[in-house]
Amino acid sequence: MAIKNQIKTVLLLGILTGILLVIGQFLGGNTGLIIALVISLALNFSMYWFSDRIALFIYRAKPADPKQYRELHNLVADTAKLSGIPKPRVYIIPSEQSNAFACGRNPKNASVAFTQGILKLMTKEELQGVTAHEISHVKNRDVLISTIAASIAGIISYIAMMVRWGPLFNSDEEGVNPLYYIIIGILTPIIAMLIQLAISRSREYFADESGAKLLRNSEGLATALQKLESDTKKTPMRLGSPSTAHLFIANPFRGQFLMSLLSTHPNTQSRVERLRKIKF
Repeated sequence: MAIKNQIKTVLLLGILTGILLVIGQFLGGNTGLIIALVISLALNFSMYWFSDRIALFIYRAKPADPKQYRELHNLVADTAKLSGIPKPRVYIIPSEQSNAFACGRNPKNASVAFTQGILKLMTKEELQGVTAHEISHVKNRDVLISTIAASIAGIISYIAMMVRWGPLFNSDEEGVNPLYYIIIGILTPIIAMLIQLAISRSREYFADESGAKLLRNSEGLATALQKLESDTKKTPMRLGSPSTAHLFIANPFRGQFLMSLLSTHPNTQSRVERLRKIKF
């Protein structure tokens, strides 16, 4: 699993580089190509080293105070010890929606973020199931691929927005059909969506199974997923962007029809049924 995710990381960063170089060549010729190359190298460096900080920043996550959230810190520490990895840093997301995600480039530099809503909604057993799921993501080393993909999808979406304005500023440029700008402006968000979908739903199933086996208890996570399914529908996530949806244990933007149709998350009922079939 770790080797596969390292390969995926290289591929994703390669895709980002390729897209930036093509757009740079298109918009500025050789000069644009050189500028795009410099930008892509800087982005590749920042995506690898700082993608977790970017994800936490997007959702305004703050470090969980050890005194105020003592039980949560103990829960994360105990679950990490069971898994055999260092205790991740613990963050709180200021949202009433129930949700959580893990991020970081490896187990030594990982973080787990919980919304305020999930701490209010879940029982201790359910919250332990969610924590075990996120710790499993960390141990399986697939949090880096998730955070990089989220950052890349956001960057590509931003590029698409800029490209759409291209014809207004380059309408007199010889040899460039304004239609090309429109085509790129349409295609780039689609590419961003495909990158999200490339993050296989199987990783969620695997984290569910790994977390349940870690605790030798599947019921806590199963009931937690059912609560998450209900709460994410009725409580909107007012932070972040759909481009980062796959980071979370449950799709925080499932209220949007297109996001539900093209969700990177498996069907919740299917996840629950699989969990309850696990033999210990």
